[in-house]
Amino acid sequence: MAYQIRNFVIIAHIDHGKSTLADRFLELTHTIEGRKMREQVLDAMDLERERGITIKMQPVRMLWHPQIQNSKIKVQNDNEKFKINPPEADTKILPFDFYIFNLIDTPGHVDFTYEVSRALAAVEGAVLLVDAAQGVQAQTIANLHLAEKEELAIIPVVNKIDLPNADSKGTADELAALLGIDPAEVLFVSGKTGAGVPALLDRIIEAVPGPKGNTREPLRALIFDSQFDPYKGVIVYVRIVSGSVRKGERIRMLSVSKVSEVLEVGYFTPERRETERLARL
Repeated sequence: MAYQIRNFVIIAHIDHGKSTLADRFLELTHTIEGRKMREQVLDAMDLERERGITIKMQPVRMLWHPQIQNSKIKVQNDNEKFKINPPEADTKILPFDFYIFNLIDTPGHVDFTYEVSRALAAVEGAVLLVDAAQGVQAQTIANLHLAEKEELAIIPVVNKIDLPNADSKGTADELAALLGIDPAEVLFVSGKTGAGVPALLDRIIEAVPGPKGNTREPLRALIFDSQFDPYKGVIVYVRIVSGSVRKGERIRMLSVSKVSEVLEVGYFTPERRETERLARL
């Protein structure tokens, strides 16, 4: 199952469209019902919605079926069909028919860089998003350096290609020069219309490696965020590195050598959803 998991973040300068792109991810993966969908759904704080910016990082789990969205994607385990009807030369072969995406939407403002750095420590890949009308900005470079420090797989993406004043090619050239890559490797999307987003989801499967670790080893987890709930107490957001955890088990916080009982385990969809067990898988 670990081979089907992709942990990644979206990083960008402020107002370059991270949360809007995350909305399209949630729509295409059917994570949120259409009737419940709203703009910038991952910005849950009142202040975020009032100011139109992301302040707190927000994790969410999604399920992506690539072969449903893209006729150029085939599943490797359908061997008999391949013998009868071999795929075209430019068709990509993927080993699984679905993938679990764990996304962390991050802030773009310089004042919240610490939020970004903690999120980057919990993933293997980063979508580096740049506004086609504004080009590479200060936080584009700052966040890129943070991602490179964590040795993450970087996926360069030009966003807002639907804008009348968009300079998509110029921005792609600028982004390619920054990363030292061929401009052909840069993807083009519109977080508003959804153009190019399915191809980006497929690129995430190819470019971002699955998580490493062993479920049979003792539990080790990285706490990358936390919050206090008046009814449930402290809720910690963790990236499980090895092992697993269940409700009722006792765990030790190594930084303070304190033992606590786990009252509930779950994940975000983006609402909290309880499950029996959390593991690296």
